Amino acid sequence: HFYGGKRAEIPKANFRRLPFDHCSLSLQPFEYPMCTEEGVVFDLLSIVPWIKKYGTNPATGEVSKIKFLFNILLPLFFSYHCPVLYNIFTNNSHIVANKVTGNVFSNEAVEQLNIKTKSFKDLLTDEPFTRKDIITLQDPTNLDKFNVSNFFHVKNNLKVLDPDEEKAKLDPAYHLNSTNLETRETLAELYKDYKGDQLLASTSKEPVAKKTDKLNAAHYSTGRVCASFTSTAMTPVTTHEADAIADDTVRYQYVKKKGYVRLHTNKGDLNVELHCDKVPKAGENFIRLCKKGYYDGTVFHRSIRNFMIQGGDPTGTGTGGESFWGKPFKDEFRPNLSHTGRGVLSMANSVKTQNVLCLKAHYVLHNVICYVGLKDMQKYYIAILLTDIVILI
Repeated sequence: HFYGGKRAEIPKANFRRLPFDHCSLSLQPFEYPMCTEEGVVFDLLSIVPWIKKYGTNPATGEVSKIKFLFNILLPLFFSYHCPVLYNIFTNNSHIVANKVTGNVFSNEAVEQLNIKTKSFKDLLTDEPFTRKDIITLQDPTNLDKFNVSNFFHVKNNLKVLDPDEEKAKLDPAYHLNSTNLETRETLAELYKDYKGDQLLASTSKEPVAKKTDKLNAAHYSTGRVCASFTSTAMTPVTTHEADAIADDTVRYQYVKKKGYVRLHTNKGDLNVELHCDKVPKAGENFIRLCKKGYYDGTVFHRSIRNFMIQGGDPTGTGTGGESFWGKPFKDEFRPNLSHTGRGVLSMANSVKTQNVLCLKAHYVLHNVICYVGLKDMQKYYIAILLTDIVILI
């Protein structure tokens, strides 16, 4: 900012003005206006389904209920106007409402005839009220509540779907916004005799779509709309659907703790800590195989003095066994999990996608070769660093 340079300004969201006679939820002209105590106006047909589904104020996001709203009565004779001064309401008018009766007036009428005279009676019904019952619907000097960009439901892209409209969207003709009579007649004649979709459906199987919910729904679509548009081998699809995230990806993001397993051998027990928070797939595989009794009765078939012992293979050859799911799974190598000292438990790898470092032994047996009551998980062999022996899995 030296030498008179212009200071950088903080970028602000564009101001999008909502007209005073529009619903703050549907952003369309209201028919049955209802108002909150803050002066935010909604249409009855829009706000009731919203509150039933979300239970919040669409403009602010705060908790709200239907009983917090009250009806307002706007005189309409060609245009909305004040029933006392007959001033036509515009986007620059100061408009207030009586919470008790729901009648709407210009602020000038209430200021001159109620506040200055200290006569707090409704100007139309003569019903008494207090000054706190005066709700400001529009103040031309403070238009923040009319900024559509700041609405909670706009920022978070929240909507209440109409069941009838969603059903109509299933018809491809719904997406033809404007067509002339000749086009409609041509399409009607085409679909009258066209049987391509039926033949395609009878010769090809549609992939089974995964069910999505708020936990596994991705922020991108399945891409079937684009694929069906560019390929004549696919049935036309007109509805975008969120893709489903893999179940393992969803489940493993909640794994934050270690796993623990106790290996019973003829020489004693081995208490093992599993790094399930770092390698969840391998940890789940090992625990599930243990629970299923897959390792029961297996032996340490290989022993290298001052290095390691190897076991967990049901065939006793070092080439048998399989994972809990019956097929290999992706490697989960971690640079901070390696053989750095005694008591480390890991998996031996014969080929790709068959090994992960995931375990660390707490208890160590000294200078013995023992039989373990567990068996292999997918060609991995249990490896524990003993005093002078390492057991690889």
